[in-house]
Amino acid sequence: MSEQSDSFDEKREVEPLSRAIGTRYLQYALSTIMHRALPDARDGLKHQIHRRILFAMRELRANFERRHRKSAKISGDVMGNYHPHGDAAIYDAMARLAQDFNLRYPLVDGQGNFGNIDGDNPAASRYTEARMTAMAEALLEGLDENAVDFRPNYDGTLSEPEVLAAAFPNLLANGASGIAVGMATNIPPHNLDELIAACLHLIKTPDARDETLLNYIQGPDFPTGGVIVEPRDSIAETYRTGRGAFRLRAKWEVEDQGRGSWVIVVTEIPFQVQKSKLIEKLAELIQTKKVPILADLRDESTEDIRIVLEPRSRNVDPEVLMGMLFRNSDLETRFSLNMNVLIDGRVPKVCSLKDVLRAFLDHRREVLIRRTEHRLGKIDHRLEVLEGFLIAFLNLDRVIDIIRYDADPKAALMREDWSRTFIRATSEADYLTPPAGEGELTETQADAILNMRLRSLRRLEEMELQRERDALMEERAGLEDLLETDDLQWGRIAEELREFRKKFGASAEGGARRTAFAEAGDIEDVPLEAMIEREPITVVCSAMGWVRAVKGHVDLGTEMKFRDGDTGRFLFHAETTDKLLAFASNGRFYTIQASSLPGGRGLGEPLRLMVDLPNEAEILAFFPYQAGVKLLLASYAGDGFLVAQDEVLAQTRTGRQVLNLRDDVRAVVCRSLAAEDDHVAVVGENRKVLIFPLDELPELGRGKGVRLQKYKDGGLVDARGFRLADGLSWSDPAGRTRTEMELDEWIGKRATAGRMAPRGFPRDNRFT
Repeated sequence: MSEQSDSFDEKREVEPLSRAIGTRYLQYALSTIMHRALPDARDGLKHQIHRRILFAMRELRANFERRHRKSAKISGDVMGNYHPHGDAAIYDAMARLAQDFNLRYPLVDGQGNFGNIDGDNPAASRYTEARMTAMAEALLEGLDENAVDFRPNYDGTLSEPEVLAAAFPNLLANGASGIAVGMATNIPPHNLDELIAACLHLIKTPDARDETLLNYIQGPDFPTGGVIVEPRDSIAETYRTGRGAFRLRAKWEVEDQGRGSWVIVVTEIPFQVQKSKLIEKLAELIQTKKVPILADLRDESTEDIRIVLEPRSRNVDPEVLMGMLFRNSDLETRFSLNMNVLIDGRVPKVCSLKDVLRAFLDHRREVLIRRTEHRLGKIDHRLEVLEGFLIAFLNLDRVIDIIRYDADPKAALMREDWSRTFIRATSEADYLTPPAGEGELTETQADAILNMRLRSLRRLEEMELQRERDALMEERAGLEDLLETDDLQWGRIAEELREFRKKFGASAEGGARRTAFAEAGDIEDVPLEAMIEREPITVVCSAMGWVRAVKGHVDLGTEMKFRDGDTGRFLFHAETTDKLLAFASNGRFYTIQASSLPGGRGLGEPLRLMVDLPNEAEILAFFPYQAGVKLLLASYAGDGFLVAQDEVLAQTRTGRQVLNLRDDVRAVVCRSLAAEDDHVAVVGENRKVLIFPLDELPELGRGKGVRLQKYKDGGLVDARGFRLADGLSWSDPAGRTRTEMELDEWIGKRATAGRMAPRGFPRDNRFT
């Protein structure tokens, strides 16, 4: 054991933990960046799995012209031959390549359920079939011609391409997104016709500016359409720096319903927004009354998007309604652009639009050169074979003798000196030009002669060989010129791009631009009353807090229906355009739109569901907002002040804290003041009444207030403002209104104790 331990210690390497972790984390980070997260600027694919899926489909001959193959077969071959990971991940990646709402130009032609824009998952791989699209085949074109480098697969039994030949700029055409270690990428899809036009301009003018390229590329072209409302200057800056964002809105139109009514129909939604979640959000806006001018919505979508939005009133401006929905839902989104890509498959870099197009064109040039060199090699090999054939035809009798009588005809053919060849001819026109050579056949030529079929020994075949050799020599000269001349190379690339543009550009099916452009046109906030029909209503609120709106101004003495055990508490007239104020015992004011109240046919809805009212808080006052009217607020501790109704309007469901309270003190009074009121009357639990001038109370926007009345025991019960000349009124125990005119006995300074209430004052210590 000791000898083994000593041997182990000698082989063990010791290094600091920080260095070991740093080295290994760097290796992980580089692997993530280069092979999983960032796309390659050459073929636009960010993950090896995408290349492997397409390459495996090519090996399975699942081409566009052939029949579909089972998705399970494809994912199984990818997993077994190239990608030793879970088949679920492979199938999900392949399914995304088939989704026309995710990819502008799908690379897989799926048959069956491959998911939808609602966010539903594809069917299981055993139920679906797939094949490559014509666009995918264009990415793979040239792999048999040494267009790109290959590397061994995971077990070394097969080889796979490191990058695809990419006949079109797939990175910008379909976009990409990914999160690496310390960096990320997010590229929107673009229109292929515009991209090729920009590439042709860049070939013609290599030093073109990014701003010039925008004359050809207007901006992103999303598969789901929509409208981009980003300013042109911002778009230009985004493409120049490689970072920025685009504001994308849904496409909508107004549809006339007759008799002055109308609805809004949304026909296109922003990219990567799930329709089902969008519908849920819009329904939530209706339920919470956050967009009160939206009454209802319907999803009438089939294969095309059709979301119908109904306004609450025909007086609503469609632009205003959509402006509110853009601000409060995913009908408007921001798609960020971060053009962080791998240059030459190795160096991550945030590129401009010109940089990405230049990387693609440089890749196309390298592919062209490699394919040309590969073709030259094939031509040289064929010319070598043709030379051997011509020698055989010129010396046919000798070749036959060697093959017939020699024990090793191949070696004999290679040893023979064919430079002293006598050309047999019946006329001058039949003469054949002997091939240039040193008089000996190569091994390749000897094998070709021995493998030649007897039917090829016709005289006509000799002439065909001569013509084929001349044609190949001419083609070879052209290819050599192509390799030596840059202008010819770029001309060939431009010609290939024009052919591809003609086949898949704007004139092809689905090639036209889908995403439009428009100005944002910021919509000003319009008062709610300007968008809602003004109609009289009667607001009914029960003691348990169930509120509803009855149409028309009903007699306030009318008996209303309530739930069992519930009674009426607040009943007043209002209009649909009014704002309603609710004051709670926690000192907060809540604002409710009268138009958002439920109808009067039912028994209403809880007020607590319309605002964030705590369970322990009680509604003390509920009334319509009146501009310029002041309120008297007071707490049980005897503190209070005046506040204008304009200061208590709340903008959110949580309300607005106006009366500050401490410990377990609660608010008890909220009364409106008349313009002629000049005094305040206060009564406490001790039945002492105090009257003092109104001008002794401060007017605040928020606070605790000042002391209204001093108490030894108990607290404040009620307070009100009144005009001293009119006297102080209250209801006696018999329900009769009594007015006390002689009030000198109770008039004093604010914050004093006061005197016992007059005879006949209500036992609940409350004024009328």
